[in-house]
Amino acid sequence: MKYFDRRGFLKTAGAAAGIFYIAPTSWAQKSPGDTLNSVVVGFNGRGGSHIGALSGLKDSGVRLTALCDVDDNVLRKGVDAQDKKGVKVTAYTDIRKVLENKDIDIVSIATPNHWHSLAAIWAVQAGKDVYVEKPVSHNVWEGRQLVNAARKYKKIVQTGTQSRASRTGIGEAVKFVQSGQLGKIIAVRGLCYKPRGSIGLSEGAKPIPAGIDFDIWCGPAPKDELRRAKLHYDWHWIWNYGNGDLGNQGIHQMDIGRWFTGEMELSPRVWSVGGRLGYKDDGETPNTQVIFHDYAKAPLIFEVRGLPSGKGSKDMDGFMGAKIGVIVHCEGGHITVPSYTGSAAYDKDGKQIKAWKEDKGGGEAPHFKNFIEAVRSRKHEDLYADILEGHLSSALCHTGNISHRLGQAAAPGAIREQIKGDREATATVERMFEHLKANEVNIDTDKLTLGPVLKMNGKTEKFIGNAAADKLLTRDYRKPFVVPAISA
Repeated sequence: MKYFDRRGFLKTAGAAAGIFYIAPTSWAQKSPGDTLNSVVVGFNGRGGSHIGALSGLKDSGVRLTALCDVDDNVLRKGVDAQDKKGVKVTAYTDIRKVLENKDIDIVSIATPNHWHSLAAIWAVQAGKDVYVEKPVSHNVWEGRQLVNAARKYKKIVQTGTQSRASRTGIGEAVKFVQSGQLGKIIAVRGLCYKPRGSIGLSEGAKPIPAGIDFDIWCGPAPKDELRRAKLHYDWHWIWNYGNGDLGNQGIHQMDIGRWFTGEMELSPRVWSVGGRLGYKDDGETPNTQVIFHDYAKAPLIFEVRGLPSGKGSKDMDGFMGAKIGVIVHCEGGHITVPSYTGSAAYDKDGKQIKAWKEDKGGGEAPHFKNFIEAVRSRKHEDLYADILEGHLSSALCHTGNISHRLGQAAAPGAIREQIKGDREATATVERMFEHLKANEVNIDTDKLTLGPVLKMNGKTEKFIGNAAADKLLTRDYRKPFVVPAISA
């Protein structure tokens, strides 16, 4: 194998094809019991949990070696915090410099969404195993390239959907439903009733905060002017970088829903209805949305509500015992999953007949521990949330958003007409109408966006007869931050 020096590395990373080199990694020289050196990339938010989880795995032979963030203020605070604990870490601004370090074995990624797939693919190509936050991709195509890369280079890639680590609290409920004890599944419903207020309405471009390498921050996305008050976090509501609450919080519940159904392809038919209503701000993504995935066995329905239960209220709506959760509707009753670590079964009369909870807590720590166990075993089948699972659940969010982005403003009557033949759809959308009315949103004037019904070939992951929708399966990448095409 030919290795590259720094100059050769940058030349390769900047190639139009986006092909990364495979760096020497320390894993090949290590026995299964040796120390695994790790780095967390991006830790102004979720990455803080990654640092905590990896730091708690010393007994498993894991060592936090480095931290990487494009925000110098965040980076300094992170390094100082470790220094106070007696842990010396190397600081990086550029992930490409991180991947030059042959002694790093594990790359844990918690950047904004638009960086997830590229950072993970580059890390895999550089010989590292990867833990990548949800959603694992910003679009469908790049998520599939990450799956292909993990398989091609035989690397372990865990998705940050930590509910999958709840093997008792949720996993046993999955087995209960799949064994047929509640009869056939009628529909699976994900809920993201999470308060999302206005992010403000700015006037013109804002200055980039001091200490941030904005070129790297933008990465594969366009290097546009900053047109929102906050660079950090509020990127979730801007299409170039985020995927709305469907891809932010909702990916967890979408994944749990698919865990129950066992579906391993994208849905053959999807539509969206929703909008950003109740205020005017710099955000672009919906704060109110219904997504309908028309699987043959049972539809997977998703609901996003960012507005409160009513105008001026501080409370959020709930449905069948959950606000941020999953409802599995069955012939003989239903399952409610109201959290990341517990669930309960109810009969047709609403009487609880069984409940499950995670004895060991569930969540972040066991999910990272499982990742490390798979790194040791070198078997991706040992993962709770292998990258293929993460890709499919993320892509279901993306295809729903594609329908929304291609949609047109529609009156309530037109919406009712389009969805009237779909199972559970009418009742779901009528509840959304009532929710908006309670927030004094007049949908006859402030119209919702009705997306087209999109049909997909689940094997090719391309839409059928819709070139505009196919275009949104990927993006135009900004050089040199180009996601490479990787054959399966």
